Amino acid sequence: MAIGTVDTKILWGRAGGRCSKPGCDEDLTTLIGSGNYVVGEMAHVIGSKPTAARGTPEGGADSYDNLILLCPTHHTHIDKAPEGTYTVDMLREWKRSHEAEISNAGKATKFDDFDKLRIVVAKLLAKNKTTFDAFGPKSEVAQSDPSSNAYLVWELRRIDTILPNNRKILNLIDANEELIEDMPTINAIEKFRVHVESYEKHVYQRLDSYVLFPSEFSEVFS
Repeated sequence: MAIGTVDTKILWGRAGGRCSKPGCDEDLTTLIGSGNYVVGEMAHVIGSKPTAARGTPEGGADSYDNLILLCPTHHTHIDKAPEGTYTVDMLREWKRSHEAEISNAGKATKFDDFDKLRIVVAKLLAKNKTTFDAFGPKSEVAQSDPSSNAYLVWELRRIDTILPNNRKILNLIDANEELIEDMPTINAIEKFRVHVESYEKHVYQRLDSYVLFPSEFSEVFS
């Protein structure tokens, strides 16, 4: 049974498109060429077959819970190493720790004035916009060459860049909520929060519609 699209997206998104091996952190979506080549590999924690590395008689599932995102080098290491070198518990801890780091990015960052927070958020928004302009459905490459791999690049970039950046923005804002006092800013933030939740659901499992990015948010953090 092949790994499903939703499981794939959740794995890539929660890992931030980076290798989960402690100390590696390699960007796994930088190598994309005309052949739709992606460097990242989804490794089974419990082997998919009894004879596979870390295999069991019943075999491991092709699901998010049993997968870890790795670079090719570390995927090879864990599968080729002598039995017991990289255990199931060890890989699960790698995954848990790495995904927690991605999820918690920005939570501990404190600023002493709103202007510093605004600048950091503005930089993340700019990175998201640059990604959308370069790879999104309205980008020049997507419009000029519908048969190119632009769609694949966009799928990956919104999972490994835009979604984590959105979460980091919210974490930064929540960690510095004492700097935010006026109601227009608070309202813009809450609209952005609703957009983030809705858009994330749309990316993982396509919705008929989702809450669009609120323009007033970029007006505040620009």
